[in-house]
Amino acid sequence: MKVLGIGNAIVDVICKVDENFISDNNLSKGNMKLIFDEKEFQNLMSNLKIEKTISGGSVANSIVGLSQQGNEVGFIGKVAMDSLGEKYEIGLKKEKVNYIYKRKQEALPTGTCLILVTPDSERTMCTFLGTAGKINENDINTDAVKKSEIIFLEGYLWDEGEPKKAFEKAINNSKKVAMSLSDKFCVDRHKPHFLDLVKNKLDITFANEEEILSLIDAKDFNDVVDFGKQTKKLLVITRGSKGAISINGNEINEIEAKKDLNIVDLTGAGDLFASGYLHGFLNNFSQKDCLKKGTEMSSKIIQQIGARI
Repeated sequence: MKVLGIGNAIVDVICKVDENFISDNNLSKGNMKLIFDEKEFQNLMSNLKIEKTISGGSVANSIVGLSQQGNEVGFIGKVAMDSLGEKYEIGLKKEKVNYIYKRKQEALPTGTCLILVTPDSERTMCTFLGTAGKINENDINTDAVKKSEIIFLEGYLWDEGEPKKAFEKAINNSKKVAMSLSDKFCVDRHKPHFLDLVKNKLDITFANEEEILSLIDAKDFNDVVDFGKQTKKLLVITRGSKGAISINGNEINEIEAKKDLNIVDLTGAGDLFASGYLHGFLNNFSQKDCLKKGTEMSSKIIQQIGARI
C-alpha cells in the first residue's frame, strides 16, 4: 500500500451562514472549535439548512484524493455502529479506499463536523468528535502500517492519553511518517508535543503559514525558513495567495498560487493540497512539481462545495 491514513472519521455537515451567526455563537472565524457536549452541538445545528452531508475528516479527504489519482491507499478511523458510521464506511469503499477498521458498539456516536461557510467562502468548523476521538492503540493495525510506504497522520487526532498511544504505535512501526498540523487551534493546544514531532519524528510536515508561525512562535516567515533548514526535515507550507513552499534542509522550492479562481468554499483546500503533493512525492516528481500537483488539487476543491472532488 502506498499511503495509510490514520485520522478522525468524521461526517461533514455543510451549511451556509451569514457573518452574524459566527459572532452570535462566539466562534473564531476560519478556525475549528471542539464541542464536547452533544446537546450543545445539536442546538447549534437545530436552525440551520444543510447544504450537503459527506464522509469527511482531514486525512480521510487526503486519502480519497490520493485514491482518485490512482494510488493504492488505506484508512484507519473510528466510527460507531450507527447510520452515520455505516454511511462513512460505504463512502470510503466507493472511493476504492481500503477501510481498515471493524465497526462495533460504542459509548459515543460517529463524529460530526459542522462546516459553516460564510459569504466570503471562508469556513468555520464546529466538531463533535464522538467516538472518533477515542481512538486507541488497539485500533492501529500494525501489519497495515508496516506494509505502507508512508503513514499520514493529522494534528486534529492527537491528544493526551489513548490517541497519543495510537500515534506512537503507528510511528514506531512505520517506514516514513507524514503529518498535517491541521489547525492553529491544535498547534496552540499541543505546541510542545507538535514541536517534538516535527523536529524528531516526522519525515514530512504539512502546515499553513499561520500554523507554522504559531508552532515556532515567530512573526516573520524568514524564521520559518531558518527553522526548516535547521531541522533538516521536509516542511511543506501553503501560504494562501502567496502560493506554497517546501523546505528540505537548504533546498527551498516555491510556486505561486493559481489566479482568477471562482472560489466557492475553502473546505478541504489543505487536505487536497496534501493529496496532490504526496502523489508527486510517491511518484518521484521534483519538489516543484509536487507543489504544482498539490496546488492543482487544492484549486479544484475550492471551486466547489465540500472537501471531496
